[in-house]
Amino acid sequence: MAPKSEPAGLKLRLVAAQRLKAVLAGDNFVPLNAADLADGRDRALANRLITTALRRQGQLNFILHAVLDKGMPAKSGTFEAILRLSLAQLVFLPDLGAHSALFLAVEATKRDPKARHLSGLMNAVLRSAQANSAKFGMLSDDLLIPDTFGDTWLDAYGEAAIDGFSDALLAGAPLDLTLKSNDPDLIDTLGAQVALADTVRIEQRDRPVEALPGYAEGQWWVQDAASAIPARLLALQPGARVLDLCAAPGGKTAQLIKAGYAVTALDSDATRMERLRGNLARLDYTAETIVGDAGTFAPASLYSGVLLDAPCSATGTFRRHPEVIWHRSVGDVAGRVRLQRALLTNAFRCLDVDGVLLYCVCSLEPAEGEEQVDWALDSLPGLELFPVSAADLPGLEQAVTPKGLVRTHPGMSPSGLAGGMDGFFVARFRRRR
Repeated sequence: MAPKSEPAGLKLRLVAAQRLKAVLAGDNFVPLNAADLADGRDRALANRLITTALRRQGQLNFILHAVLDKGMPAKSGTFEAILRLSLAQLVFLPDLGAHSALFLAVEATKRDPKARHLSGLMNAVLRSAQANSAKFGMLSDDLLIPDTFGDTWLDAYGEAAIDGFSDALLAGAPLDLTLKSNDPDLIDTLGAQVALADTVRIEQRDRPVEALPGYAEGQWWVQDAASAIPARLLALQPGARVLDLCAAPGGKTAQLIKAGYAVTALDSDATRMERLRGNLARLDYTAETIVGDAGTFAPASLYSGVLLDAPCSATGTFRRHPEVIWHRSVGDVAGRVRLQRALLTNAFRCLDVDGVLLYCVCSLEPAEGEEQVDWALDSLPGLELFPVSAADLPGLEQAVTPKGLVRTHPGMSPSGLAGGMDGFFVARFRRRR
């Protein structure tokens, strides 16, 4: 007798549950690829379920509290991940149908030895959620941002900006590219729009990045519009020696090379440095590359420019990594602040007199941005602020603060384009002695 066939859609549900379980445990979300699910339609659906569950995590937390009288069962395998995926479908993806959400959730639970005893609970909880799906679907967007950061962001950016944060979280991020050279025909072929300077934006695409026009020829690299800002602000003469600290994967390194600087790229992670070298090779760019510690690196001669893209809480990247705002704590931010100060101190040591230092982080936390500027000016004798002006950022003048710092956030739109941008902070300094 032929073996019983697996229910349609079950495999993608099982694969999606394993990936979501890992993210809930602290991993960064990496979209499923062909090695995970060969069928492109299954892969797209699984990724849609996972990303919806992550973007709606705050609202799903509220729903789980409402439907689980005794809380989440302990040591229950993939139960929570399956439940979150199914609730996301029932409440927020009604176009996928309610029946498959219930049926496949129960079947997936039965396939997990650590969760199969909870298949009855899974069915009961989802039926309860289904009965209340209209009410749950109207939950406030205020639930999308965790209290850990919500109050700080409200004080720093205001209520209107926070509403934009919620919209950006749900919408996700478009694809931004930095062009190697201005090519109107390429921009048209890509279906892109100019966002800022040499950054273009693709809002919709139907193929992987590697299959887009110009990739194989090295005509562009992927880089969020906000991430592309710092390197443009260095304001040095072509040929100047520039040190790029914490350089991998190399987007800013490529920008510095494009600007005509003699670039040294340093990163402590050998694997990430190999990725940087590969990216530069595709672009036919060359830089000195060093695997080393940005906190202790001591160059033989000082640099005219240093760009420090410091390790940070990465809260500004939540459009692409919605899990980050649930993974980070106040303690995590404090630890990053200490590390950033050590790196800033050494970046200053690597900088020649009259040299320019750029400090940037993909964080929305004032402690990692504006407060670090105050610390640096108090703690590093001879360092002074080299203010950025609105004229330095045409198309994004609103990101320049009265003090001459740069602060972007997901509610901002470069050149009025849809899709927002990462939360980024940039400060420009000059060494006077």
